[in-house]
Amino acid sequence: MSLDAIYRQQSHELQQLLARCDHLGLPLQSLGELLVSSWKQHGKMLVCGNGGSAADAMHFAEELSVRFNKNRRPFAAIALLDPTVVTCAGNDFGYDAIFERQVEALARPEDVVVVMTTSGNSANCIRAVDMAKKIGAKTVSFLGKDGGKLKGVCDVELLVPSPVTHHVQEVHKVLFHALCVWLDEISERWAVGGGQ
Repeated sequence: MSLDAIYRQQSHELQQLLARCDHLGLPLQSLGELLVSSWKQHGKMLVCGNGGSAADAMHFAEELSVRFNKNRRPFAAIALLDPTVVTCAGNDFGYDAIFERQVEALARPEDVVVVMTTSGNSANCIRAVDMAKKIGAKTVSFLGKDGGKLKGVCDVELLVPSPVTHHVQEVHKVLFHALCVWLDEISERWAVGGGQ
């Protein structure tokens, strides 16, 4: 199969999947409202993931904390992916603890902890959610496939119904970019405390 044909096939598959994800607008709205409420309370978003989802977590956090399409107030968002912290926690406590340890250190009840895992079975993401719940922070999952062990666990769930990992990640990007468009639009109509 030619690269052109592969591209057209992949594009068609993604279009079909997006059509099956219209229902995710409602939980996405819930995520947006959770974040706005958190920021108004001087809270923050903490986000994590592995591999491609780690890259997506960093992408998501920088869109919020720096800018998206226009200059507006920065929103407090941190990706839990500093390599020195990750490797230290992995070395001292094991890879399953790399996000849990940071959530324990950084999360407060007014915060939102977001995990991105296409399988829903990443042990380090599950443990991050468990720790967030102990602290009293809100929890959000970006999932794929059948949701895995995290299905039904978080306060807000964005489950992309596809077994194809890269398509799940592509839809995750569409979701958080839509959220960023919305935040750009509403950011001038409400005040986040702390002199921002």
